[in-house]
Amino acid sequence: FHPKPPTMKFSAAIVTILSAASVASGFVATPRQSTASLAASQRIAPTYNNDNALGATAVAASATVNGETETAQPNGEGAIEETIRLQVNEKARTVLSVSTSGTLCTKSSHDGIEGSPFGSFVDYVLDDEGCPVLLMNEMSMHTVNVRDDPDGMVTLFAQLGRGSEGQDSSRCSITGKLEKINDDEAQDIDAIRMRYSITHSYADQVMDSPRFAFYRLNPARVHFVGGFGVLAKWVPVDEYKEATPDILAKEASDIISRLNRDHAEDLALTAEHLLDSQDVERIRVTAVDRLGIDIRVTKKGPRANKLVTDEFRIGVRIPVISVEDAKSEILKIFQEAWEKANGYDWGDDEEPGSTVPIMKIAADALG
Repeated sequence: FHPKPPTMKFSAAIVTILSAASVASGFVATPRQSTASLAASQRIAPTYNNDNALGATAVAASATVNGETETAQPNGEGAIEETIRLQVNEKARTVLSVSTSGTLCTKSSHDGIEGSPFGSFVDYVLDDEGCPVLLMNEMSMHTVNVRDDPDGMVTLFAQLGRGSEGQDSSRCSITGKLEKINDDEAQDIDAIRMRYSITHSYADQVMDSPRFAFYRLNPARVHFVGGFGVLAKWVPVDEYKEATPDILAKEASDIISRLNRDHAEDLALTAEHLLDSQDVERIRVTAVDRLGIDIRVTKKGPRANKLVTDEFRIGVRIPVISVEDAKSEILKIFQEAWEKANGYDWGDDEEPGSTVPIMKIAADALG
């Protein structure tokens, strides 16, 4: 990707009309358009103007797919954060939705290790409220442990896997009671069977066996960790159940890998000219969702042989509702960084990149 220089600037009124049409038709402007015109149209986003009707339309369109997105008046960093970052309950629900397997920790009833934690690798799906459902063999050790301690708590741990780097990945632990599902009483048993069959190919071969049964984990506590040295927080169960997974969740890993692999130059320009980071040793994207991207920048510190690592959030001006939207919005950010690096002037009081919503979310926590 090599951004093209801006060629002309439309009036804000014309661009707003065209942008409204593009939202209705699903058209996404490409990054080869003048970013001056793009910026003019996208200043309607809720970060900067909550009263704008088109901005509300874009948010409503996103909410239809993703669930409600909170917006706030631009009265400081807290307001911006609510607009360009997923809520923690959405992040937790996203991790458990994307992951289809994890580690189940039960209390052992085996001789010699009674009461000790016992970890098992398990597959699962989520029901409509986000409760994990497991298909368990009656002979498995974790099933025996649950049967011997029916009132005890278990914990299911899951994390985003492919494309992540160890503790850098987002992860979630959900703790509660694991209860056997009565097929004759559970109203959602048909949906669970179908969901499990689609997600786990082996399920059709065993789910009708009398040795296997579905168990539902009813959460009492949910704990989310955003990555190494970034964020850890308990999530209220009701808020977790009400949350909707991010629409980009299943494709985020591929998008992150592609950005880090193919756009090193664009990321370097973004770090220097939009994030004001100098002497950068390493930069990479760590997260992507419908509201923006997280970028981790490692640079030389004030002391010799000292590296400082900061984490930034760069928001998109309008929440995206598809993978193609996300690609387009990210490329527009790269375009503005390129224009600023090359001294292009939009002809008004703003310079390229000045209206891109940016906040630092971790400072030297990882150095």
